[in-house]
Amino acid sequence: MPTARLHVLFAAVFFGTTGTAQALGPDGTDPVGVGAARILVGGVLLVGVALLSKGAFRGPWNPRHVCAAVAGVAVYQLAFFAAVDSTGVAVGTIVALGSAPTIAGLFEWGLERRRPEPRWVVATALACGGVVLLALSGGEASVSPLGVALAVTAGGAYAAYTLAAKRMLAAGHGPEPVMAVAFGLGAVVLLPALALSGPGWLARPDGIALALFLGIVPTALAYVLFARGLRRLSASETATLTLAEPLTAGVLGAVVLAEAMTAGSAAGAALVLGGLLVLGVRLPRPAPAVATADRLAG
Repeated sequence: MPTARLHVLFAAVFFGTTGTAQALGPDGTDPVGVGAARILVGGVLLVGVALLSKGAFRGPWNPRHVCAAVAGVAVYQLAFFAAVDSTGVAVGTIVALGSAPTIAGLFEWGLERRRPEPRWVVATALACGGVVLLALSGGEASVSPLGVALAVTAGGAYAAYTLAAKRMLAAGHGPEPVMAVAFGLGAVVLLPALALSGPGWLARPDGIALALFLGIVPTALAYVLFARGLRRLSASETATLTLAEPLTAGVLGAVVLAEAMTAGSAAGAALVLGGLLVLGVRLPRPAPAVATADRLAG
């Protein structure tokens, strides 16, 4: 499997640690506040790493791409947690994570005239089906039209962020500066949300540990790997590969939190893995018949 795809898969694994870390963290935390604190710590770290690179922020930076990336980071955090609060974890996760690759593919098709490859369509269908099974296996799902709309908004924000980051990388900016701009400015946008969420938990040692872990591992480290992979992959393929996130979350839930692994969740995990293998493993192409005949003749 090419290195770029491995970078994105490792990023998705780190993304998948978020839920387990929050479950092991202090009680009484507000999900929106946790998300905002995560982006704040991660944004500061990413800016610091980028500043260590000589000439990291040299221009020109396209303001439309920067604004789209920052808006995607901020809107995803707010819309996803609001969707989960409105329609539950199962449906919110299904719609947000499942819609992001599809919307990214539609964005690329509409904006860049890049028609989705059949292999990507098959892989995305398998992986999204697996995400549905993984989410529904956790219990009964309730559907709220507002929650579904918010989840689709979150998926669209993630797709928009991915495409904007891809364009900044294609313009010659490095992965670290691109992530620093998106998350550094995104953290500024989310500061009011953190203040309004009641950030008292950040004054406790376990709260500080949670914020640091979320800022370092599933944000700063994960998004640098994400950007390194995105630089060589399409936005739609990258979004599909990140569907390894709920697979990781399910495995950690079973191993670390002792959550039951049902037949549905096992089937969902198998479908996600199948989709990722379809996308990530390329079979060697047979040698052209003419070349083979020439070798035999020689």
